[in-house]
This record gives sequence, structure tokens and C-alpha cells, in this order.
Amino acid sequence: MVTLIISLQALEHLQPKEIEMSHFAKVVDGKVTQVIVAEQEFIDTLDGTWLQTSFNTRGNVHYGQDGNADEGVALRANYAGVGYTYDSTNDVFYAPKPYASWVLGTNSWTWNPPIASPTDDKAYFWDEDAYQADNTTGWVETDDQ
Repeated sequence: MVTLIISLQALEHLQPKEIEMSHFAKVVDGKVTQVIVAEQEFIDTLDGTWLQTSFNTRGNVHYGQDGNADEGVALRANYAGVGYTYDSTNDVFYAPKPYASWVLGTNSWTWNPPIASPTDDKAYFWDEDAYQADNTTGWVETDDQ
């Protein structure tokens, strides 16, 4: 029979360490090639450029756990995704351009259509071909309600 005696002082050293995990994007030539969740200590061991990105940030607004905008820091304008661009001059991530006619808004760092979407209760989708044929059109009503 073995008797194990451990002092309370020894147990203090066995307390679990608080782990702080964050999202990081690997950037190669201004493009996001990978996004991972890791500790900063691990990121510091990796080659290449790794930048922190916030899962709670989109459109240059930080959102809380409840999904509502809050006063948190909107880190780098948008949560990074593979294929996103990293603009080092403005220190922001933004998505690939969805359509040729859309313009990047430099307040939200999101793409905006050249024509505002209808504000009624109907569902619409963007039709780039329709816009290119007649730049007064582009939003097409869907059958989905």
C-alpha cells in the first residue's frame, strides 16, 4: 500500500492554465490562404505572416455573443476567410468581389451593389447580366417568399 501526501501548496501549481485561443489568418501576397484557431504562443512558432482576425467582426462592426452590435473592437473590419484580401495599408480584410459592378465600401469594407436593393418585403437576387445590359436594373424578384 502506498500513501500519497500532497500539500495544498503543491496543488496550486496543478491549477489548469487559462488558455486564450484566437483566430489567425495566414496571409501570402495579400491573400488569406488559411484561417486557424490557436494560442499566440503557437502562432509565434510558425513561418509566414499570421494576423489575428475576429469571428465577431463583420462590416467593420463588432458583434456580441447575442448577435447584436456592441462596443467591442472591430478588428480588421471583417472576419478573414480563405480567399479574402488583406489590405495592409488600411489593416483590413475583405471578401472577394462578388460581381464586376459592385464597389468596395471603405467604411464597412464590404461590397455594395451599384443600385440599392428594393426595400419592400419581397425577395430579390442580383443579376449581373441584367445590370450590364441595362444599368438601371439588376435586382430580380425571386419566387421564394
